Amino acid sequence: MLVRRIVLMVALAAAVSAVTPARAAAQPIAGSAAAALHEWVDAFNSRDANRIVAFYAPDAMFWGTTATTIAGTPEAIAAYFKAGVSRPLTRVTLDGYHERIYGDIAIISGAYTFADVQDGVSSNVRKARFSFVFRRSSGRWLIVDHHSSRVPEP
Repeated sequence: MLVRRIVLMVALAAAVSAVTPARAAAQPIAGSAAAALHEWVDAFNSRDANRIVAFYAPDAMFWGTTATTIAGTPEAIAAYFKAGVSRPLTRVTLDGYHERIYGDIAIISGAYTFADVQDGVSSNVRKARFSFVFRRSSGRWLIVDHHSSRVPEP
């Protein structure tokens, strides 16, 4: 009985240590999918819809944080982000994420925070969670699936 408990505890400890911890929002390796995520954040914060949409593959699916329907065309994705231009103070910051690479596919799941920022002061802070699926095409990581949703209030 004691041996079984020890084996179980060792197995549990090994499993917990094998889980990749959330990566902080530090600058990732250039050319990686994580770097593409950081570049998407920079594009989002520019509030330039065309710059944001350029990160999405032509066949991408996008379920936006405030969307009532899923966007499955470049035009629908562009419309979502063009509507966001009416909120020029909104910025996003990465809180942390997990990156998994499977050849030319990368899945990045994590959390980010949206806030209205003016003169360095944040208001209307909204926590959200995300999943991005990137596909490497011609050496560039493009978003093929993006889901974002608000974190429910406790």
